[in-house]
Amino acid sequence: MSSTECLMEDTPTQENVFKEGLSAERTTSPCVIVLFGATGDLTKRKLVPALYNQVRNGYLSPEIAIVGFARRDKSHEEFRADLLEGVREHSPYYTDGDPVWQKLSESIFYHQSSFEDDKGYQSLGTELDQIDRELGTEGNRLFYLATAPEYFSLIAKKLGEAGLSQSNGLKPGQDPGGKDGPWVRVVVEKPFGIDLDSAVDLNQKFLDVFHESQVYRIDHYLGKETVQNILAFRFSNGIFEPLWNHKYVDHIQITVAESLGVGGRGPYYDKAGAVRDMVQNHMLQLLSLVAMEPPVSLEADAVRDEKVKVLRAIREIPKDKIKDLTVRAQYQKGSISGEVVSGYREEDRVPENTITPTYAAFRVEIDNWRWAGVPFVLRHGKRLPKRATEIAIQFKKPPMPLFSESTVDTVHANTLIMNVQPDEGISLCFGSKVPGPDIRIRNVKMDFRYGHSFGMASPDAYERLLLDAIIGDSTLFTRKDEVEHSWKFFTPILEEWEAMGEEGLQFYEAGKWGPEKAKDLLGSELRAWRKL
Repeated sequence: MSSTECLMEDTPTQENVFKEGLSAERTTSPCVIVLFGATGDLTKRKLVPALYNQVRNGYLSPEIAIVGFARRDKSHEEFRADLLEGVREHSPYYTDGDPVWQKLSESIFYHQSSFEDDKGYQSLGTELDQIDRELGTEGNRLFYLATAPEYFSLIAKKLGEAGLSQSNGLKPGQDPGGKDGPWVRVVVEKPFGIDLDSAVDLNQKFLDVFHESQVYRIDHYLGKETVQNILAFRFSNGIFEPLWNHKYVDHIQITVAESLGVGGRGPYYDKAGAVRDMVQNHMLQLLSLVAMEPPVSLEADAVRDEKVKVLRAIREIPKDKIKDLTVRAQYQKGSISGEVVSGYREEDRVPENTITPTYAAFRVEIDNWRWAGVPFVLRHGKRLPKRATEIAIQFKKPPMPLFSESTVDTVHANTLIMNVQPDEGISLCFGSKVPGPDIRIRNVKMDFRYGHSFGMASPDAYERLLLDAIIGDSTLFTRKDEVEHSWKFFTPILEEWEAMGEEGLQFYEAGKWGPEKAKDLLGSELRAWRKL
């Protein structure tokens, strides 16, 4: 048998690879997708191109309709033309005159209304009933809230009052119980709350109207192929999971680096900051997937039960330790790729004395048997040297008595790296002898890249998540208790930062890897932040 036996004989097409993962149970039923905030950037740039791609690839039922709900005055034709611009720009499949788009566009409609108007929801119900009759969508409805967060609870309330939140004659908030017949689901974008109290309150307002099984809190990071592959990598390979614990792992680094600044999002970002925008949701989801125990099955609640156990086991940072175990900072004027860029306080519509952090780093401890004593260090920042998201599992360094002192200095700990973006894949760094008569060890790397191994680019995260929501698979969506436990950890930190004001706020030059103080979180002179 050849040394390439694990390689595929033929490079599969994108359609074949993706379809291999879809069983007969993962076919979608007819439905209407109602997009609230339909004239916004998310709808045009991500949602409709993702739906078009899935229709084109045959993963969505032909009996599908899209209804845009927004304030602006538009005709159906104007709305379709706007969406076509987004599909043309953001889908790799579209060509002029594409019959798939022509057919899909005939099932796209625009419903003009403000989010506060009761009559707008009543007339929406009438329109949805008409679409069911004419297009055969069978009463199945997916409401997608692609709006500013302040409208989430209002829209949920109005849907309930208009009788649109339930099917089968159920009362608001009643468990659908898997009954046959029409289904109703709601997808909610982040951020889900701004602290623990607001998240608890928002959860309750949704559960006054919907049952938990109907609520899909979306985190687009969970739709990325490398993130999904964490479970497959850990639990389908016998050589890594036995090492995945405190006996062999020295520490774990999770980095989400962005080279861009806040752009035109100044007012939003200054209210959110690095933690609310990225760390509390995306990064804690990555941590929970890396640290969780094997689930009893791959059913949604079995996976989410294990993630919640991790979140519950995260050690609270005492108030007097927040200065030592967390770092917050803002970028200042600097240079990225040879271009001079402004500091955060000079960005458009950002207050000149703001203390909102654009960089946040944390040392997190998980108090359970598997991870006792293993630090998880998280960092996220804007205006860093490059855009990259990775998870690095650094194993403990082996004993070195076999090697000379000069060789010992060149031997580095083994590191397993999961690249989430932009180059999705997995790498393993290990020591190897340099050719020659002397014993010299050098680190080398084994690489797996999705594009190379499967002959295709990874599908957009929204393609997978929209498909799952329509199917009714909530595995990759966050549950009520996940949201609340993540806020339980971060809320005291955010409150203490606010109370400290500018005291303790660090600064870093744009184009650098953050403030020097972040090195202290690693806790050992033998540890260092990875150079991405």
